[in-house]
Amino acid sequence: MLLNNTEFLANVPIFSDLDDETLQKIAKSGVLQTYKKNGVILSEEDTGSALFVIAEGKVKISRSSSDDKEVILAILNESDFFGEMSLLDGMARSATVTAVEDSKLFIIQRAEFLDLIAKFPDVSVALLTELTKRLRSATMKIKALSLKDAEGKVATVLLQLADDVGKIRQGVVEIDHLPFQQELANMAGTSRETISRTLHSFAKKGLVELDGSKLRIIDYEKFKEMYN
Repeated sequence: MLLNNTEFLANVPIFSDLDDETLQKIAKSGVLQTYKKNGVILSEEDTGSALFVIAEGKVKISRSSSDDKEVILAILNESDFFGEMSLLDGMARSATVTAVEDSKLFIIQRAEFLDLIAKFPDVSVALLTELTKRLRSATMKIKALSLKDAEGKVATVLLQLADDVGKIRQGVVEIDHLPFQQELANMAGTSRETISRTLHSFAKKGLVELDGSKLRIIDYEKFKEMYN
């Protein structure tokens, strides 16, 4: 199925500076594929060399720890992309990618993408910029999770989610669809019970509000200052 609508491609960081005619060419160079909720898109150690862009939905990036526990590295949303590492170096996939909800992904193969960056150098610069941001974020997260106590680890994950998917208004950040507590535990490297206890502790202190699957950080800057 060819992708005709280029609107979402214009919102993808590595394509955002391209004109509509170029976006149309990109749209015709890939395919749109649907994945059901909980469907595995990529598996760790698989071979492959395609770039995936999220047109609709949400996915999680995870790896298995030495004791076979799932460690969630990131939650990606519409306009995010993944698969760039194997795309560039041709090596096996470094993580597993699973659809958190029904999702549509735009897939472009390595040959087409390399041709694209040869024709449009700005795409490679934008890709390098995005990869640098991800590396910096990952480095900060590793440092935070290795040094902080349980409360600090949970706060680090909430701050990451706030940056990735949060909506800010008058200093309040709202996360519409908070991951399940077990998923939060896998992201923070702690237990589900610790997540539950810490979230309720934050709420009791007036730092957050819990409303079903929503979480609000009442004073984002203060929370960031306390735990960043």
